Amino acid sequence: MYDVIIVGAGPAGLTAAIYASRRNLKTLVLSKGLSDQVSETPHIENYPGFEKIEGYKLIQKFEEQVRDFGVKITFEEVVEITPKGKKFIVKTVTKKRYEGKTVILAFGKIPRTLNIPGEKEFTGKGVSYCATCDAPFFKNKTVAVIGGGNAALDAALLLTKIAKKVYLVHRRDEFRGFEAEVDKIKKRKNVELVLSHTAVKFKGDKVLKSMIVESKKTGGRKELKVAGAFVEIGSKVKSDFVKDLVKLDKKNHIVTNNNCETSRPGVFAAGDVTDTPFKQIVVAAGEGAKAGLNVYNYLHGIKAEIIIDWRKFKEIGG
Repeated sequence: MYDVIIVGAGPAGLTAAIYASRRNLKTLVLSKGLSDQVSETPHIENYPGFEKIEGYKLIQKFEEQVRDFGVKITFEEVVEITPKGKKFIVKTVTKKRYEGKTVILAFGKIPRTLNIPGEKEFTGKGVSYCATCDAPFFKNKTVAVIGGGNAALDAALLLTKIAKKVYLVHRRDEFRGFEAEVDKIKKRKNVELVLSHTAVKFKGDKVLKSMIVESKKTGGRKELKVAGAFVEIGSKVKSDFVKDLVKLDKKNHIVTNNNCETSRPGVFAAGDVTDTPFKQIVVAAGEGAKAGLNVYNYLHGIKAEIIIDWRKFKEIGG
């Protein structure tokens, strides 16, 4: 019997494990593997304490710290979570069963991909799924943004301040994002709209050099010379296995309150899998810390309090 079972081994789940274990909670982390999204990010420059670090090294540091605290990490995919009295039964794809007094859901989300030739090959070598993370690497270069929603418009607006030129490729004649954002895009002199076109291939050698787009109207193709391509067509959360356990929003995000509590007592959630708007490593880690601390409060019947003077800090209920 574990005090808490954490589903997910990304920044949120591993940070939650650190905080839970520091409160002497018997903690288990279950995950298919370490966060792919972090691991496959070539360079991270916006995580505090590191001027620049490879994604796989950062997530390995998370893992090492968790193991140093004695937390058990088991790489098994969770497929079912069932409430049973005052505990939860967590089942994995290998048909193993684990029991926990509480659960933290922190299995993240994954970006939607185009599934076109060259995409996998050049991911991290020009193809990106996070403008906030990678835009600075393309200063004074020509880039493309693929998508027509608010995420694509936001990425394009950010890149206009950094890149020399931005192609905005969208499969329709009109954008799905807010009109105000569309108006801003149209006023930027270094943006070229490539409407009614889809990306069909990425090309390059060791890094991305160009992309091929195809007209939805004529079928004609043309090549855009770009150093970077930002795929902003949304992301997906594989939360079907918890849809009967906790409340989800329209995008399948887990709905939480400020204490990382879900609609079901004893089940908490943190990171990209929740309805928290900012999907960043540092945000996920912060949410994980909150979840770990709130699990301790829940198990010990402590009502969360705000401590104003950190110099006079003392552990509540300790």
